[in-house]
Amino acid sequence: MLTKKLSIRLTVTMGLIMAGVSASLAADNVRIRGTVAGVEGSALTVKTREGDTAAITLADGWKISGVKGASLSDIKTGDFLGIASAPKADGTAGALEVVIFPAAMKGAGEGSRPWDLQPNSSMTNGTVDEAVSDVDGRTVTLSYSGQQRKISIPANVPIVTFAPATEADLKPGVAVFAFAERGAGGALTASRVVVGNNGVAPPM
Repeated sequence: MLTKKLSIRLTVTMGLIMAGVSASLAADNVRIRGTVAGVEGSALTVKTREGDTAAITLADGWKISGVKGASLSDIKTGDFLGIASAPKADGTAGALEVVIFPAAMKGAGEGSRPWDLQPNSSMTNGTVDEAVSDVDGRTVTLSYSGQQRKISIPANVPIVTFAPATEADLKPGVAVFAFAERGAGGALTASRVVVGNNGVAPPM
């Protein structure tokens, strides 16, 4: 069980990370997805999913968190979720990945916005009004900012929740997801990183 101090620290850290979901839409902010190629002091090198290498400077006071696996059965009415989704052939939304927020983070980044997990994808953070089991998994109705969105979650979609992590978890080959700010000269600086500890890669 987490100590009270560690739980508070994790909640604050992940609140800052998910607040960055909206901030990272700005032109000078980018999302870095890949695996750790190396880390030395405040210098983090990531082999990105596109195949290139990103050199990232970790800002003073940077934050880190991990993820751990969850399941469809963990999703209940009243939970606060972040779901990346894309249009299906029938025009409805199908989940690409799901993040279950701790109760203390309810409302973080609430809303629906474009996302870059894959072409035409979006990210919706909202409260589960209804969760209905289906043949292919589960369909949830998310409420956010006075609106609703129904999203189906196939059984094979990655579902995670947040977990503690330390700098020692940034090891070569480990999956990471980072919000980075691109400076005027093109240099990347990150103040928050999600690392794939617990054997689970960040699906964001």
